[in-house]
Amino acid sequence: MVKPDDGPIGIAAALVRSSFLVNAVYAESGREHGLTSQQGQLLCVLMARPYGMSELGATLRLAKSSLTGLVDRTERNGLVRREPDPHDTRAVRVSLTPRGGKLADEFYTETCRRIEELTGGLSQADRGALAALLGRVVLENEVPAVFLEPGEGGASGAHGG
Repeated sequence: MVKPDDGPIGIAAALVRSSFLVNAVYAESGREHGLTSQQGQLLCVLMARPYGMSELGATLRLAKSSLTGLVDRTERNGLVRREPDPHDTRAVRVSLTPRGGKLADEFYTETCRRIEELTGGLSQADRGALAALLGRVVLENEVPAVFLEPGEGGASGAHGG
């Protein structure tokens, strides 16, 4: 909460502080669903469709070794599976298992709810303006779609399962 002595904050501080706020909500929701933040991100990305490992690494901005470890741990938990890439016999694609799809939907729905609550003190117009401005920043900086817009295929069963 803003204390009266905080005064107005600039754009850099506002963006950094808001990222900490969103990351804290993401981590808390993940813990409650038995996921690390990175596993939560992985599941949310895979809600849209299966990804190849290199594409997944670029989307999540992870080095190959970090991504391999993340997929290995998540696969051991029965949430994702590796399957042959139909276009490249040397490559694999990572997709959600039925259990992973169910957990991804639950995590995604709860995380969206909590993040949207962060703006509960804003008017509908202010929320729209904030979304439009942040959307422009994200698009201009080509941030990968690591989290779908609510209603954009996440809970619709796009994970196959």
